[in-house]
Amino acid sequence: MTKNVFRATRREFLAGAAGLGAAAMFGGRPAFSADVDWKKFSGQTLDVNLVKSPRSETLLKYMSEFEEMTGMKVNAEATPEQQQRQKTVIELSSGKPSFDVVHLSYHVQKRQFEKAGWLADIGGYLKDPSLTDAGLTEADFAQAGLDFAKDSDGTLRSLPFSVDYWIIYWNKELFEAKGINYPASFDDMMKAAEAITDRDKNVFGFVARGLKNANVPVWTSLMLGFDKYSVEKGQLQTETPEAIEAAKIFQRLMTKSAPPGVAGFNWAESQSAFLQGRIGMWFDGVGFAPPLEDPNKSRVVGKVGYGIMPKGPKAHASGTFGDGIGVTAASQKKEAAYLFCQWAVSPIMGARLLQAGAGVPFRKSILNDPKVREGVTMPSDWVDAVVGSGEISRLALPVIIPVTEFRDVFGVALTNMISGSDPADELKKATEAFKPVLEKSEKA
Repeated sequence: MTKNVFRATRREFLAGAAGLGAAAMFGGRPAFSADVDWKKFSGQTLDVNLVKSPRSETLLKYMSEFEEMTGMKVNAEATPEQQQRQKTVIELSSGKPSFDVVHLSYHVQKRQFEKAGWLADIGGYLKDPSLTDAGLTEADFAQAGLDFAKDSDGTLRSLPFSVDYWIIYWNKELFEAKGINYPASFDDMMKAAEAITDRDKNVFGFVARGLKNANVPVWTSLMLGFDKYSVEKGQLQTETPEAIEAAKIFQRLMTKSAPPGVAGFNWAESQSAFLQGRIGMWFDGVGFAPPLEDPNKSRVVGKVGYGIMPKGPKAHASGTFGDGIGVTAASQKKEAAYLFCQWAVSPIMGARLLQAGAGVPFRKSILNDPKVREGVTMPSDWVDAVVGSGEISRLALPVIIPVTEFRDVFGVALTNMISGSDPADELKKATEAFKPVLEKSEKA
């Protein structure tokens, strides 16, 4: 069950009235079209499965607005990422999932959901003016979002919800103390991290996810700077010179400039260390920014810089991840569930997501709306980092079914590197171990 924290009338929704702030009007028109029969399924109950995150928290916070507007009741469950993924696979595989709407991580689940046929075709709904607001079109989504949301045959299976670019959070105070500028290249980044590190003072120049599985996007993002993907045309590229060089950079940053115990750090531990003001740079997604500007949680309020990923030796790239929201193929309430998905990616909800620093919508109209940008509570350089990262974005993880196994196998190799193992040797062993898994998957 969702908690009702905000109530508004249908009339206020359609008119974009007070209480909705900068998100109320888009292009001079109400955020929700009166042409859509939002009350069509009044009295129905929808079950929604969400990943616990700043994105889902935003949906839950305003869920009562959707219920008020549609007359539907929503039972929404938000569970931690790994548990949610396990639950969705088990239930969807059974053919009788307990939910009508599912929140999925494109970078992990796209290929799996596509091959299994777990999501309904919503392309027809998008073209139906009685179901879809005129402003919601394919052209309004960033191309990466559409690439995520569509099957290989071009069928729309979900709506792109939130994109997560990986950026560098940097402590301006620590940089200024050393007279260092924000790094322009990978080489600059390593040098800056080492210059800031002072173990006697418990100050470290760099932190990122070191925990096995969680650490893989750090390495694959570095690979993008060498203009290389970890899997290309179904073939592993994990023993290439580029992969090895990226692993060496990972090892150098995580051994020479990271805090003790970093091999056990996920994003939460990394964020906590940065909040204490003892980390020069933290590399992770843009959605983790809000606590850094909260004086009740952070010792670095007003001291944080938000920078796009420095240039690699061969390319300037920002690792990109994304979430989508879709209707299950097994749902008996597909059109009603689609209305929920549409609301989740609506201008109002996208603006709230952006303005709270909880995530970045895929819809270009939201990012380009000047009133929305005026209402962003995060510092202006956070917005600049978002926009700049979008211009150089690339998928950071391979679009394969066994992506979790990929992260598990190579995550162990990366963790071993933090302990001093040779990067080339570790990547060779990991590649040999994972190759048959990928081949079996591709043949299936």
